[in-house]
Amino acid sequence: MAAVELALVQDTCNVWVLKTGRDAVCVDFGAGTVLDRLDELGVDRITDVLVTHYHRDGVQGLPRAAAAGARVWVPPVERDLFTDAGVHWRRQKLAASYEVRQESFAPVADLEIAGTVDEYRSRRYGGVDVYTLPTPGHTMGSVTYFVELDGKLDAFTGDLLHAHGLWSLAATQWTYVGVSGQAATLLSLRALAAREPAVLHPAHGDSIDDPDAAIAYLEPRLAEVLELRRAEEAPFGYRRWLEHPWDHVLPHLLVNTTSEACSYALLSETGSALLVDWGYDCWTGWPMGGERHLCRPALTSIGSLRRDHGVERIEAVLTTHYHDDHVAGTNLLRDVEGTEVWSPENVAPILEQPERYDIPCLWFDPIRVDRVLRLGESIRWHEYEITTHPLPGHTRYAAAFELEVDGTRVLATGDQQSHEANGRMIANYQYRNRFAIDDYVATTELYDRIRPEIMLTGHGRAQEPTAAGLERLRHDAHRIADLHRELLAVPDAEGVLARIVPYRSTVDAGATATFEVELRNPFSTDVDGRVALVAPDGWATDPQQQSVAVPAQGEATVRFAVTAGDVAGPAPILADVTIGELGLGQHADARVTVR
Repeated sequence: MAAVELALVQDTCNVWVLKTGRDAVCVDFGAGTVLDRLDELGVDRITDVLVTHYHRDGVQGLPRAAAAGARVWVPPVERDLFTDAGVHWRRQKLAASYEVRQESFAPVADLEIAGTVDEYRSRRYGGVDVYTLPTPGHTMGSVTYFVELDGKLDAFTGDLLHAHGLWSLAATQWTYVGVSGQAATLLSLRALAAREPAVLHPAHGDSIDDPDAAIAYLEPRLAEVLELRRAEEAPFGYRRWLEHPWDHVLPHLLVNTTSEACSYALLSETGSALLVDWGYDCWTGWPMGGERHLCRPALTSIGSLRRDHGVERIEAVLTTHYHDDHVAGTNLLRDVEGTEVWSPENVAPILEQPERYDIPCLWFDPIRVDRVLRLGESIRWHEYEITTHPLPGHTRYAAAFELEVDGTRVLATGDQQSHEANGRMIANYQYRNRFAIDDYVATTELYDRIRPEIMLTGHGRAQEPTAAGLERLRHDAHRIADLHRELLAVPDAEGVLARIVPYRSTVDAGATATFEVELRNPFSTDVDGRVALVAPDGWATDPQQQSVAVPAQGEATVRFAVTAGDVAGPAPILADVTIGELGLGQHADARVTVR
């Protein structure tokens, strides 16, 4: 491989040019003036551009790069800010807005990209081998690139830091009253230092020849800024988060103390680890439920399993349910660690085809499931036997995992209930998650059979259930069921008796696609269901309406062929539904994008 030489073009940001022969790879691109200086640089073409973050001062010239034939690679968290820039720009709230992130610095026009960079891995771009490390701080999706130059490791850090501290403190204010961006910056500085780069090349300012000194200057001052804004009395232990992120629940069972939703690690004497859920590792408090560029998966805590706990491989991850705070990092685990995803049979379809469902907290991308776990059946993982139980309540699509660890009966319950300090367990049901009236009655019956000594909860870490707490939950479960029956005109807690599947789809203009309408009968007798599909003007449906028998407290499905019109853009499909004598009107919708 040809030696890599480094050059700098000062533009609206530092554009770092990595040359191999007459080809070059750029880190960030500024306004694109590097293209006017190729002869001066001794370069015939720029093959690739690696973007550290989405702010326009570093990317406004990317259309020039693409027009010149360069491949553009962006951080995976920020992909939509490039490919759907116009949508993001139009959605920004201007009045009565409490959003303080610097999202007005995002691109305003869509850009076709070659793809996203591979985080936590080395990959060749053009003629250059590059390792990508997530370093959130200046933006949530920011990354740092490492390249070996003249036998030393150089780091291209974007706007994570500056020769004299930070390029922007305002950029680290991710929330109106929080300190999540500053906390993330401190963690990223530690992760950067751990890789021991010889030189740092920021997006603004001079290269930093003494990274340790620069970080030593910045770190305590930024930590003081953070503490002066925090309401909590205990200091933010960001060093401990990186050095010792795992606590023992039992000798062979650990809990991740840094994750937003709890992740657990089961340790085998073989050197393997089995994880339970993996959502947002190293979560510093950013708001939940945002767009992709606000949802940062990470693997920061994995290194500690090897260093401190003798783990040689992360063999698999179990998913208690599909919510993003429990699964956001599973694709990253597979890509980087080779970890398999093992998911219950009622959860796996949602992970693999999220676009089919109209339910909250879905992850953006499909998650391939390597092993489907049958409800009620047991599997063997090394010295452990794990039984999967249905656990509807918090969501219909959830399961509990029963196993014995170090002589202790353990049950992983995800978000099924929240635990109060006084030992009370509160039924954590959400109607849009498809809650049914008797879900928690079934939950308490399961707990009575298993008698768990430790519950691995989705939030609040592991809990030791008390007899009084279980009895209170049993009482509450029956009372919740009774109250719903007493209050509801239709005996159905969910309130949705029909759904169109897929809920989200993209079709070509004039093309035909198949849609299913799922009907649910909440009544104790068989009824007929009737569906008329309503499509936009210029579209065709075949047939226009259908009838089907729906069994008592059961479900039925009807199918329609829909031919899209020729107007590009988003469009709704509606289902006008009658269940028996209950007319629901245009009860269900689906979102179709015509291209």
